[in-house]
Amino acid sequence: MEMDMLWSGGLTALIGVIGFILRNYVAELQRIQILVNRTREEMAKEYVTKAEVHADINRVLDRLERLDEKLDRLVELKK
Repeated sequence: MEMDMLWSGGLTALIGVIGFILRNYVAELQRIQILVNRTREEMAKEYVTKAEVHADINRVLDRLERLDEKLDRLVELKK
């Protein structure tokens, strides 16, 4: 009878420790999932779309074209 009690107590303690460890792992996994989701949201805020990049580049190129035209007119006036 005494050996049965020790065996049951040992198994109960072992299952309790395993349960505690598993609970901590599950809580950590949930925390990491929340952090990954937040990171995805933050990264989406920082990057631009292809359309925005093309629009910005086109604006810069238009400005350069106008500047080139002005320089050409200035050179023509000095001749």
